[in-house]
Amino acid sequence: MSEFSGLPPVDRRLFVPETVWVVRDGRFVELSRTDAPEEWEKLVTSDEAIATQVKDRMWPMSSSSAPSVMAQMITALQLKAGMRVLEVGTGTGYNAACLAALGAEVVSVEIERAAADHARRALRAAGHPDVVVITGDGERGAPSHAPFARVLATAAAHTVPYAWIEQTEAGGLIVVPWAATFHPAGPLAVLAVRADGSAEGRFTAPVRFMPLRGQRLPQTALQETEERWAAAGKPEASRFGVTVTPAGQRIWLDSPDNPVG
Repeated sequence: MSEFSGLPPVDRRLFVPETVWVVRDGRFVELSRTDAPEEWEKLVTSDEAIATQVKDRMWPMSSSSAPSVMAQMITALQLKAGMRVLEVGTGTGYNAACLAALGAEVVSVEIERAAADHARRALRAAGHPDVVVITGDGERGAPSHAPFARVLATAAAHTVPYAWIEQTEAGGLIVVPWAATFHPAGPLAVLAVRADGSAEGRFTAPVRFMPLRGQRLPQTALQETEERWAAAGKPEASRFGVTVTPAGQRIWLDSPDNPVG
């Protein structure tokens, strides 16, 4: 069984598809478990992100995250056994299985039907049939299963969907990778939900994730972000924070009284 530091002993090989994608000569090519079993095994048991769906052999659309990054995000959740967790972006189902193995009651939403079907099969095979996988838009959450104690997004956002806050109990946490809109590192946001219907938190270490389908940015966005960040003196991501209310959200530097942009 392949195991990774910071994660429960869930076998990643049960979740990664038989055919994945690797980069060769600047382009993605297929790597088949049948044709190259040793190479597939080495990749899946490594601490690497694995592309599982690619468009035009150039643009990754879905992936299995690097286990070390998964461990970092799960740690940020401050998870306790018995908590109900909303996962946005099921992918292969591996992350949901890790949450379930830690004692969470997991509801996961996946926008791609084929990926959701694959995850359900893999979760059953791995002994986690109680994980609920919903095919749908994760930005809407899963209102019929709310409230949640924790929300974990496995795709980057530049705007926190207010549905996530509405569906999270007071005192709950929302952990979401941030798109490179104010800091080029793409930091991780950890927000605490308040009883008044708002949420606030700071950014932590950098992580890299593909965006939510409805929150993709143009290719020029990163360059523009790097220019603004440099002009501001390259502050650390941890100096930034975000506040979300029913009226919208604001990014701030050092203090909520100092909004950015």
